[in-house]
Amino acid sequence: MSIIETEASLHVAHRDNHTHRDVSGGWLRPAVFGAMDGLVSNLALMTGVAGGAVSQQAIVITGLAGLAAGAFSMAAGEYTSVASQRELVEAELDVERRELRKHPVDEMEELAALYVARGVEPALAREVALQLSKDPEQALEIHAREELGIDPDDLPSPTVAAVSSFGSFALGALLPVLPYLLGASSLWPAVLLALAGLFACGALVARVTARRWWYSGLRQLLLGGAAAAVTYGLGTLFGAAL
Repeated sequence: MSIIETEASLHVAHRDNHTHRDVSGGWLRPAVFGAMDGLVSNLALMTGVAGGAVSQQAIVITGLAGLAAGAFSMAAGEYTSVASQRELVEAELDVERRELRKHPVDEMEELAALYVARGVEPALAREVALQLSKDPEQALEIHAREELGIDPDDLPSPTVAAVSSFGSFALGALLPVLPYLLGASSLWPAVLLALAGLFACGALVARVTARRWWYSGLRQLLLGGAAAAVTYGLGTLFGAAL
């Protein structure tokens, strides 16, 4: 009895502690990377214009224009990309659905062969394939996962992708502009706030990676800072030339 109780308690402990990070990233990954993209691109754009010794008003207009243009571009690109991917997947699912309807036995044998290739005994593989093939929708789902590597019930939404990309990019791109909108008269508050945002985004990325938060944050801060420094230098160079 004590052995059974010990094994049961170990099973419960394993079940409670055996968890994994969301390796697909879920909503966090695209949201953080969208905000990071907005931060880096708009900060670099504004520092490049500021390097040309233009007026404060020109810098603010540049930042707002960069925010709007980048957010709409990201949204349109994400919508088109995800919609095209979804249409391709649905077309492949239609092909598989027709094959299941026209050649059910061949498709069942194909599924059994997949299980055999993974180490299942041939007789058991055929029995499993036969049981799964009795329900056409279940058979389609299994074939899609095994052959195409997709889940028919979990296809991405183009609208959700577009809206999330627009919002996250706009939020990130707003940070460098915000100090000016609140009354700042120099570039430094915008740069400092943007760099702080880059560090925060990098630290959040560590939630879906194996890196430490401070390493990920510092890496993103340095990369974004380098981009701003390069564009500021180019702006200064071209501004002096003009």
